[in-house]
This record gives sequence, structure tokens and C-alpha cells, in this order.
Amino acid sequence: MQKSNKSIAGYHLLMILSSVDGEFAPEEGMLIQQYLADEFPFKTNLDNELETIALLQPEDWKGHFEFHAQCFLEDSTEAERKSFAKFAKSLIKADDEVTDKEHTYYQLLKNIWKHD
Repeated sequence: MQKSNKSIAGYHLLMILSSVDGEFAPEEGMLIQQYLADEFPFKTNLDNELETIALLQPEDWKGHFEFHAQCFLEDSTEAERKSFAKFAKSLIKADDEVTDKEHTYYQLLKNIWKHD
């Protein structure tokens, strides 16, 4: 897999976080749109990224998530990672229910980034 920049890696992380519970809630979609607007102020085509994510089988999500968490780690500051983790937490809480899988992936992200 080719290394992604911070913004693309963040998109992959958020899309997987929003999907691991088996439901993509409208509230999650709105937060991802907000992330895209903040990270990509100019028109960007993410069709290839979305296709890559859509073609993943659930058993491949963890490895893909870990890879992109590492990409984000390599291209970001500690402050950016803390801000993203806070945003990711708001994403998994957006539908007013945090499943065990969402919590597991969120903890995985924090562990890779060595956050408490």
C-alpha cells in the first residue's frame, strides 16, 4: 500500500471508524463532510480513496486502519493528532451510541499514537 499524506490518511481513518458498527449514520456523514471541508479547501477528487475503502472486506479494516494511523502519525504534530483524536471521538459519538467495535478502533488509534 502506498503511503498517504495526513489528510488522506485521516479520511480513511474516519471512514472506517464510521463503518465498523455496521451503520453509516447521517450525523457521521456530516462530520466527515466537515473534515473534508477543513482539510481540502479546494476541490479534491476522493473517488479513488472512497473506492479503496468501499472494496475493503471487514476482515481487512484493522490492517488498513493501522496503516493509515501510522501514515497520519508520520505526517502530523502531536497537537494535530490530539485534535484529530478529539474529532474522531465526536464522530463515534455522533449517533449517540458507541459500540464495542468503535471503541476498539478508537483505542487502537490512541495506542498507535501513544496517547493515554
